[in-house]
Amino acid sequence: MNIMQRSGSGSLQSPRSPFSQAPFLSVSVTDPAKMGNGVQAYISYKVITKTNLPEYQGHEKIVIRRYNDFVWLRDRLFEKYKGIFIPPLPEKSTVEKFRFSAEFIEMRRQALDVFINRIASHHELQQSDDLRTFLQADEQTMERARFQETGIFKKKPADLIQIFKDVQSKVSDVVLGKEKPVEESTPEYEKMKSYIFELEDHLAEAQKHAYRLVKRHRELGESLSEFGKAVKLLGTCEDDALGKAFSELGAKSEIISIKLQKEAHHLLMNFEEPLKDYVRAVQSIKATIAERANAFKQQCELAETIKFKEIDLNKYRLTRSDKLSEAEHEYEMLKAEGEEASRRFDTIVRLMNEEIIRFQEQKTLDMGLAFHEFAKGQAWLANGIADGWRSLLPKLEACSS
Repeated sequence: MNIMQRSGSGSLQSPRSPFSQAPFLSVSVTDPAKMGNGVQAYISYKVITKTNLPEYQGHEKIVIRRYNDFVWLRDRLFEKYKGIFIPPLPEKSTVEKFRFSAEFIEMRRQALDVFINRIASHHELQQSDDLRTFLQADEQTMERARFQETGIFKKKPADLIQIFKDVQSKVSDVVLGKEKPVEESTPEYEKMKSYIFELEDHLAEAQKHAYRLVKRHRELGESLSEFGKAVKLLGTCEDDALGKAFSELGAKSEIISIKLQKEAHHLLMNFEEPLKDYVRAVQSIKATIAERANAFKQQCELAETIKFKEIDLNKYRLTRSDKLSEAEHEYEMLKAEGEEASRRFDTIVRLMNEEIIRFQEQKTLDMGLAFHEFAKGQAWLANGIADGWRSLLPKLEACSS
């Protein structure tokens, strides 16, 4: 059991102390710092882990990690946990002027915090040895781990690869069908794919307009600030009540400009970024769908390959060929590989069915929070602007009358 609660930034935190009896794992990504200079420069983060799980070294651990370490963890989990939706990472900016801006660094820190806590709160991913390495290893050990082989399914016996090459050359296009691709087609699977692809389109559209809202608030704030400065200068040309009113109008414009800039930042961090994060999450799900499609194809191709091998085996038995023993050995190897491929595919299907339900439940909570933050921010801004202009009306009316 993993007891967590969501913090205001969207990350998962434990409400309990390290000495609580209930198992928990709480992680926070803090204190981003620029390291190095020029093209070699990067941002490091302090990753703080608090837990009472016995497999961890103590109740609290602090390590330093960089973006590439998070990428390593994501890639390792994707290789090992087929069928599970691995949380997405924020994109890596290559534009120098954005890469080290305070706003970009904070956006990156927040996204990495959400990423690691999603893993830490997942009932299977939290048991990963790679997660424990990421959260506990010193920097040198972490750096060595990044350069190790990550693909656990890439290495296959040379003789089995040769069997595939020999047999697949005999498999006709009619059997596997170039004009009829090997694809899974069940109502449930098609419904899930349709949902994911539609969701991606709708989220991308919503995120695009959220970006425009942020941009509009910023531009309006900048314009109002420049307007305020201009009106204050205009007020210096007048000595009477009109000059004073102009000065107050300029000052009020600058104050409201600050409110607009604050709300633009609030929108960016609490509305646009969560939408962008879910666009990335859907893309991560699509990668899992691709893995499922590949597993299904491998299962089907192995089944057809085994059929061809059975035909060869029967021929050798009838002719009492010297190749019978070797053929039987190859057949048993293929059969075992076919059974493993079927188990792998069935596992992916089972996990994806569980994951899609979990994803939808979490999306409801996160999107509800994002849109609540949007509405709350807009209400705060509207009230602030209205109060600001309203307080100025009597003085302007006095001048106009």
